Amino acid sequence: MAKVVSEGDGTRQGAPSAGPFSGFERMVAWRYLRSRRKEAFISVIAGFSFVGIMLGVATLIIVMAVMNGFRTELISRILGINGHIIVQPVDRPLNDYADLTTKFAAVPGVTMALPLVEGQTLAQGNTGGGSGALVRGVRAEDLEKLKEVSGNIKQGDMVGFASGDGVLIGSRLAASLGLSAGDRITLVAPEGDVTPMGVSPRVKSYPISGTFEIGMSEYDASIVYMPLEEAQAYFNADGIVQSIELFIEHPDAVDGMRPLIEMAAGDRQIFLTDWRQRNQTFFSALQVERNVMFMILTLIVLVAALNIISGLIMLVKDKGSDIAILRTMGASSGSIMRIFFMTGAAIGFVGTAAGVLLGVVVCLNIESIRSFFSWLSGTVLFNPELYFLSELPAEMTFSETTTVVVMALTLSFIATIFPAWRASRLDPVQALRYE
Repeated sequence: MAKVVSEGDGTRQGAPSAGPFSGFERMVAWRYLRSRRKEAFISVIAGFSFVGIMLGVATLIIVMAVMNGFRTELISRILGINGHIIVQPVDRPLNDYADLTTKFAAVPGVTMALPLVEGQTLAQGNTGGGSGALVRGVRAEDLEKLKEVSGNIKQGDMVGFASGDGVLIGSRLAASLGLSAGDRITLVAPEGDVTPMGVSPRVKSYPISGTFEIGMSEYDASIVYMPLEEAQAYFNADGIVQSIELFIEHPDAVDGMRPLIEMAAGDRQIFLTDWRQRNQTFFSALQVERNVMFMILTLIVLVAALNIISGLIMLVKDKGSDIAILRTMGASSGSIMRIFFMTGAAIGFVGTAAGVLLGVVVCLNIESIRSFFSWLSGTVLFNPELYFLSELPAEMTFSETTTVVVMALTLSFIATIFPAWRASRLDPVQALRYE
């Protein structure tokens, strides 16, 4: 019979030696994961832990992907029709806009310089009601380059706009006013002609050359594009524009473009603002909301990890005699610790993998799922009028998905340490005495 070499750690000389995470340890850990009638309650806790981690990981991936999609789509649509850098006059009106536009367009990195006249109006149509509208006066050749508009004409065409006779309006604005291509829209500007009785509103109707749909409800429901010369006449701005919008190749590089634009302006005093300054509050709010959602949804995974702790502690108590027998047969305390660590870690690993798979499937079919639940409930989920976009976007990134996976696995592994350590410290004599 083998002699005892060390009684402190419970190992015996002659016991079969095996390295860490050996086949023997994996086999015992797998047996503890299998459901038995006597351990049904423990298996239920393990099942809840698995489902909690799976749903937590999937929810984190889906929410982060949707918020990334919102941000990307909003930026692409906002920057698709608005300039990245806006040039405004300081000392005198932009009556030399034609010359300045040519100079700015020649700056390396600038893809288009767009002179703009802009004003608020009241739009009226066939329904008898009215709606606020933002009139943007641009040149036909410039509007042709704005593919977010010219590439998304839903009704009519740009022929009437190019000839200076018609306007283009958003599809939602057209629907709210009961208008379509070929009809006439009436625009009422508060600042009109000066008469002996005071300033009277300017009222004028224009034929609708076509309707466009950008996909961002705020723009589709409010914007009217008008030929530049007609807009100058309508807003009493003959020969001048309010600003020149510059589109650049790399919108994130606006800081490096400022000196070049100021140099191109020469002695002309100009004031520059960029798209980040104009939308700073909006995008800052999106970032804060995204970070807060990540922290809140992480609690789901944390709760599931706590379930692993409770389940393993109950398993350790239930398997006290088994642990004592393993120790007397030569299993070290480290081996016992690794067995229970693998038992809990397996729940976290499989739950995380299932959560990633579920999250990817939902993200790839997010719009179909939204449409199905809208049809099922009879309501419009994620109403475009409230959420700006006509479709629900989802954009998964490798870095964020990796962060979610690492966070879930880390919490799951940390949750197994204490129960596994407690199992390794179990005294086999005491366990067998009270069995």
